[in-house]
Formats: sequence, structure tokens, C-alpha cells
Amino acid sequence: MQGIAAAQVVTVPTTPVVGSSNPATAEPTVTRPSTKPCTVTLYSNEAFNDYSAHPLTYMPPAGCQGPWAKVVLSLDFTVTAGTQYDRTASLYLGNANIFYGTTAEPRSALSPSWHVERDVTDLSALLKTAQTGNAIIYNIYNSTYNGGIYGTATLQFYPANILNPPADAPDVVVPVSGTNSPYELDATSSVLSTTVTLPRNLTKAYLDVIAQSQSGDEFWYLGVPNDVSGELETYGGTAFRETEITIDGKPAGIAPVSPWIYTGGIDPYLWEPITGVETLNFKPYRVDLTPFAGLLSDGSPHTVGISVYNANSYFLATANLLLYRDKLRAQTGGDILQNTLSAAPVPSVVENLTTANGAVTGTVNVGSKRTFTVKGYVNTSLGRVETTVESTVNFDSNQTFNVATSGIPEIQYVAQTSTVDSKTTTQLGILAQQVATHWSFPLTLDYTFEQNTDGTYTQIVTSDQQHQTSESTTINGFPLGSSSTVEEVKSGDTLVYNSTLSAVNKVGPTTSSASYVSKDSKGNCYSRALTSSARVLTSVQDNKSCNANRW
Repeated sequence: MQGIAAAQVVTVPTTPVVGSSNPATAEPTVTRPSTKPCTVTLYSNEAFNDYSAHPLTYMPPAGCQGPWAKVVLSLDFTVTAGTQYDRTASLYLGNANIFYGTTAEPRSALSPSWHVERDVTDLSALLKTAQTGNAIIYNIYNSTYNGGIYGTATLQFYPANILNPPADAPDVVVPVSGTNSPYELDATSSVLSTTVTLPRNLTKAYLDVIAQSQSGDEFWYLGVPNDVSGELETYGGTAFRETEITIDGKPAGIAPVSPWIYTGGIDPYLWEPITGVETLNFKPYRVDLTPFAGLLSDGSPHTVGISVYNANSYFLATANLLLYRDKLRAQTGGDILQNTLSAAPVPSVVENLTTANGAVTGTVNVGSKRTFTVKGYVNTSLGRVETTVESTVNFDSNQTFNVATSGIPEIQYVAQTSTVDSKTTTQLGILAQQVATHWSFPLTLDYTFEQNTDGTYTQIVTSDQQHQTSESTTINGFPLGSSSTVEEVKSGDTLVYNSTLSAVNKVGPTTSSASYVSKDSKGNCYSRALTSSARVLTSVQDNKSCNANRW
């Protein structure tokens, strides 16, 4: 395409700029050690304008051989002005996922650029050796979809010193993915699996999981039971999804599915400039598999499996198994003592719908609650360590409908909450450490589509996404520390379409806001609040919540 070869990545400030329409988020960048980093460039001004994976070759930094205090992945993206869909972006080295997100959509007069970062220190074991991999943004570029996507990616390695100690990173990283790519799950029965024989001296095990909705599953949070999907003008499979983790075919853990909304979702103008929660940079969910560490150390092959309950064509899944080894013992071993996790959820579905006067009205409610305990032990060099994971996983979706049998007007409202509360108890002799974690991702959406008296159509959408996490640690009941994070994005927009639905006559009013507040018991605090109007950033406030609510 003429002119496309000259396009370059435009680097933007890491702090959002008032007056800009570039993608903006209240999320913080990664905190850095004080040491001078060595930088490895994975690719620079790479053009992602075809439907293929772009191969990568990685070599560890010669000037920073480790140990490292931190490793940070930095990425910059630009999409040229024009027409383009939001695209999935992922990055792999040695089959392990090191980044996952989506891209922003351009406009005819807007070429968006943005910057994202990820702390990849936990993948240090993988980064110590040369790797091949893929950068993946499958993009259609032609005379219609003419927004070109460009990217630059670097890894920054921060050496450890007396003030910046070496990170307590996992000793082994086992990818659970396709071949340097995510893996497609088309139905509940679809399974992504990896079979591996692991070191004989494991002490801890975690699985970082991402399950991304695609195609017919992109708007799974608006889904309804299949028997009413036609009359309600929406997706089937219900509004419930859940990621299931297995070891050797037996239940091992659960990861909730985040209701991420991409920049083309529902109404693209909702996400300019403030994007949805984590839209550009997905955060994996960490499943604690430490009760299985003794079993996984027995020298036999073991299979880790991932599936998505109610996958309805389709989800993309990827994960990394993170393992810690005993530094003083060549062989640990152990076993599972208790596992009450059932093989599959049993969601409740309640339909209360009435068809009368040319419309379907009423509610559809879907809920699932699972409470389980997994307990196991490992014979470490310090003695027998028992780990108990107790979890309660709640999902609740309440949908209200007023949908004409002709399809217009269409009014839908959804209030959905996905919550996980876990307590991990690690027992060594008389010492018992407890780590309590909370994860929640509430979503509310209000959607109206109706015809006006002049034959045009109006669509009104409001959205409220939140992501809430917290963690507290005690030893024998004495508090050691705690932290919490709350992120929220609110968006609203009105579109007026012409009488043939072939063009948008009017956009707005469009307003949005974002906030991010993180605190810990040591007194650390970060807060940022953003507002926008008419698709331009109007304010950036830093530390307001910290100054008002000191711990």
C-alpha cells in the first residue's frame, strides 16, 4: 500500500495528556529499581499489516547477566488514521506468553498511539537463555481496512544490588499455550493441555491464566439461554463463563473470566480516549496450585489442562505454570490430602419473560457459587509443609429486557458481578501463614436502541466497569501486611443513525471517567483520576485519593 512503509511508531508520554484523544488509562506504570537497566529490543517499528505471526529471536542481555531485581516489558503502539477493527495483540518467547492485550481503533482523522508496560520478572528463568517466539497482531490491511498497526517492544533488565535485592522469581516457567500462540477453545469440551515431567524438588506452584473472549463469545456477558436468544436479539450460552484448571484430568482450580470490553465494543466512541478496564493490557489471573507441588514432583509426566465452561465459539487461552524449587534438597515429594473441587459448575438459570403487545419483557438471572478446599503437602528441606487453599467463587448476572418482536426498540440492562475470595494457609510446624485474597470484576451496562419519529435511530449506552483486588497476610494471627487496588471506568454515549442504519449522523454527548487507587499497609499509595468529554481528555488528577485517605 502506498505510503504505509514510511509509517512509524509515535512514542507518547507515559502520563495521559489533557487535550489528547490518544488512548488513556489511569493505571500506573511499573515501578523501577534504582539500578541502570540493560535494554533488549524485541522489535522496532514493526508493521503488523498482514494476517500472520511475526517471528522473534531473543538473546539475554550481555551487560546484565543477572541476578535481576526486576524485568520490565515496554510496548509502544500506533495505528494510522483510517478504518480498522480492534485487534488482539500477544507476545511469546519460548512458547510462554509475556504480553496480552488489544489495540485501539483509529478514525479518519485520528491516529492513536499508546504505551503499555508489564512486570515480567516472574518469567526471569525463561529469559536467562536464548529464545525464539512470535509477536502476533493478526490484521487485515486493504483498501477498506486501511489503519496500519505498528509496534515497538523492549525488555529492560535491572541488575540487583544491596539496595535492590534479587527478585524472588520462580525457578521454572512451563508454558501452557499453543506453539508461541494462544489456543482456541470452541466449546466446554475444548481443552488446552500441556504434558510435562517436572523437577523432583518443587515447593510451590502457580498458574497465570488468560482466557479472552472472541467472535461469538466476545459479548458473553450479554448472553442469554439458547432457548430465548432469538427473541431477545442477543447471544446464546447464557451470561456465565468460567475457566477450569485440571491436573491429570482432575479438578485443580478455577479462574474467573474478566468481562473485558475492547475499543470496538458496543459503541467505539465509548472508549475514546479512556479505554475500558485492562483493555490494552490484560492482567492474568493467578491460580495457586501449591497443594499439588508434592504430587508434581514425583518424576512422572503430568498434564495441566485449561478449558472454559460454556465457551460458545470461541475463547483464546494461554497460561504460564510458575514453579519454585527447594534450594537445599534434590527431591521433595508429597501428595494431595483433600480436594473438594467439583469437575464443573452447576449454574442456576431463572427466566421470567413475558411476550405481550409485540414485545418480550422481563428478566433472566444466572448465578453460580462454588466453595471448595484443596490441601496438599511437600517434604521440604525445612520439614513437611502443608498448604490449604480455601476458595469461594461467586458469579451473579441480572438482566432486564424490553425487546420488541420486530427488534426495535431494544432495551437491555445487565448487572453482573464475578467474585473470588480465597485463603491460603501454609503450615510449617507450629507456624501458620495465611494469605487472604479478594478479586472482583463488577460490570453494569445499560443499552437502548429505538427509532425516532423522523425515521432515524438512536442508540444510548452507559457502562460501569470495576476491578477490585486486595490481599492481607498474617502469621499465627499476627498481621504482616495488606494491600488493595480499585480501578473503575465509567462511559456514556449517544449515537444517532440515519434511516437506513448505514451511517452515523451524530455522536454524543460522550463522557467518560477513570480512577485507579492502590494502597498498602506500609503507607504506599497511588491514585489517578481521568475525565473526558467529546472524546478528548479533559483532566488528570494524581494522588487526590491518597492525600484524602492516608492509611
